[in-house]
Amino acid sequence: MTHPAPRAALRAAVLVVAGSLLLVGCGGSTGEKPTTKPSVSLPTGDVNVPSGVELTKAGAQLKFGEKATVAYEPNAQRNTVLELTVTSAAQGTIDDLSSYVLDDRTKSSTPYYVNVTVTNVGDGDVGQTPIPLWAVDNANTLIQASSFTNSFSRCPSTALPTTFAPNATLSTCLVFLVPEHGTLTGISFRPLQAVAPIIWSGTVTPAASATPAPTNKKKKKS
Repeated sequence: MTHPAPRAALRAAVLVVAGSLLLVGCGGSTGEKPTTKPSVSLPTGDVNVPSGVELTKAGAQLKFGEKATVAYEPNAQRNTVLELTVTSAAQGTIDDLSSYVLDDRTKSSTPYYVNVTVTNVGDGDVGQTPIPLWAVDNANTLIQASSFTNSFSRCPSTALPTTFAPNATLSTCLVFLVPEHGTLTGISFRPLQAVAPIIWSGTVTPAASATPAPTNKKKKKS
């Protein structure tokens, strides 16, 4: 099986991100206030929570480096309990993606690189499923992580590995493309819209400033 070239890979990732933004926008475009307050209890569904494991309450406000323990059910066949930790976030520049063909919408976005650690503390295997974290921007929009079918060394932004069984741990980096030069304000875990999200926030490392070009100053004659 051959992998698409980097340009095609990012084009696919952009389509995924645009879809997530469109869905969020449609859900919140009416301006109507919700009739009920979000629940402060995270649903567990069919997830078995091991003895001694305590789930983090919905609506928790966490700092970078703090962990949340959540029930994770990516589909009807698989589920487990995950410990999620957002360790840090850094702003990039669109030039980081200069080797890819970008559409106009993506060109106006700002990439953010978010380092996370995921540990399986439940009893199920959830390999090859997305890490259930979303970015939140200054417009209060949820943004899905981009993905690449080739290697993006700056920030791999991959799903969980093929096997992610109990006690497995993964430290990785997720790419979030915040539209319209927006600002990252937090990282969210929110399995259902009716549930208050768990939010991580903290200091975001700014993008590195470009190195000034050297100037050729003429030496004065003595």
